[in-house]
Amino acid sequence: MGCSPLGIFGRKNESHSEKSSEYIVNNTQSLKIDARLFINKRTGLLSQEYTIGPKIGAGSFGFVREATSINLKKKRAIKSIKKSEISQSLKERAEFVAEVNILIKTDHPNVVKLYEFYEDDRYYHLVTEFLTGGELLDFIIKRKWLCEPIAAHFMSQLLSGVAYCHSNNIVHRDLKPENLLLDKDTPEALLKIIDFGTSKIFDPTKRMTHKYGTVYYVAPEVLQGYYNEKCDIWSCGVILYLLLSGRPPFYAKSHEEILEKILKGHYSFEEPEWDEVSNDAKDLINQMLHRNYNFRISALDAQKHPWFLSQKCNGRRLSSQVRHKSALANLQNFRAECKFQQAVLTFIASQLLTKEESKRFIEAFKAIDTNGDGKLSKEELLQSYKNEINELSAIEEIEKIMKKADSNNSGYIDYTEFVIASAKSEMLLCNSNLEQAFKAFDTDGNGKISAEELKGILGNGLKANDEIWLKLIKEVDENGDGEIDIDEFKTMMMKLINQEI
Repeated sequence: MGCSPLGIFGRKNESHSEKSSEYIVNNTQSLKIDARLFINKRTGLLSQEYTIGPKIGAGSFGFVREATSINLKKKRAIKSIKKSEISQSLKERAEFVAEVNILIKTDHPNVVKLYEFYEDDRYYHLVTEFLTGGELLDFIIKRKWLCEPIAAHFMSQLLSGVAYCHSNNIVHRDLKPENLLLDKDTPEALLKIIDFGTSKIFDPTKRMTHKYGTVYYVAPEVLQGYYNEKCDIWSCGVILYLLLSGRPPFYAKSHEEILEKILKGHYSFEEPEWDEVSNDAKDLINQMLHRNYNFRISALDAQKHPWFLSQKCNGRRLSSQVRHKSALANLQNFRAECKFQQAVLTFIASQLLTKEESKRFIEAFKAIDTNGDGKLSKEELLQSYKNEINELSAIEEIEKIMKKADSNNSGYIDYTEFVIASAKSEMLLCNSNLEQAFKAFDTDGNGKISAEELKGILGNGLKANDEIWLKLIKEVDENGDGEIDIDEFKTMMMKLINQEI
């Protein structure tokens, strides 16, 4: 990451650019807004912000507990890492920092969401999504193995998250069913990749050498100490084999024997449970478990494999098409008059929406994201709109959409930006969401939002004239007192609903 192990705790916010200190804001429209602005390091007692519940997991360096935010009334999971356990090891400290920095950078429906992180005298605490469905491993154990449509449902989500990570030069390096959580214990569950402690931002021109992973799932080239991001694809291949058969492809009585089998790359489909499995499924496994990673399929290409097309449910496809069309219509109608409105919408979409509310957008997002990289390009939007309107009109609409919805000026529509622009404003702007958002911007709790508070939230790491923040206030400040109260705040946001009527 190019920072010292404790660099994140005094970090400049990098969401505006890779070199945020060189980024200069000249006007309000050039402000870059995205979900990472609201993932902050907090100090103080965790118990002042959360009602702490029971432990739901434990590891060598700490534990995970259920918790409820006192202000937001939202369930969260809190991963607590003992400082004493990692303070003596540069490696463990670097892994912790990597996990935080990577989760801050990610914005994908199949990657666990980080909300904030704390530091106290004894622990570091990561506050993430709370998922009630348990590990994918438990789901498999209960059912022994999965039918192909259910396996394809989970595998497509896993590959979508992996493709997004790889397209952003993130390699996980420890993919396994224990690190895949479900939002509920059903075959239709949403899957989330967790535990980025061994992850790394990689250089595509170089090979990695440090050996990470778990015995059954580790790629042969990792054992040899010379590998690239496709080590994750090998792990995905092992997971798919396990989903369809109930057993790993490389199995023996000792770890040494397992590693020897992995290095040889020999596995079979000769057991009876493979008799009913399609040749397409076996072919995808073969391509993911290619011993030579140079010839191993990529996450993007794996998502386009014929097996996934053959396993899609017609009912699910129809539902996706309906949501897809609704999302396209809402994208065209999206309006945000000022950057402050965009910032509030981003906070609500990234911090306050429930999993049930978010789910309705995921299928539509993925339907437009045809290359599966976890972000929407102009070309992908054009392809979708060409099915609804003529090409010339589609091009004009897309240019308008990019100007309105691409709030961080990345050239793409990220997942949270898509949720904001494709949702009906009344869903996002309910009274409770607006009140919670106001509290988030009113950092000193005096009932008013000042220019200084806006600067603290939206301007971290930027070179910007203070006039920028005063201008944002003036755009909303109806009574002219130089600050924004709750009524002015709500009036600003309700204008978005009035535009849709």
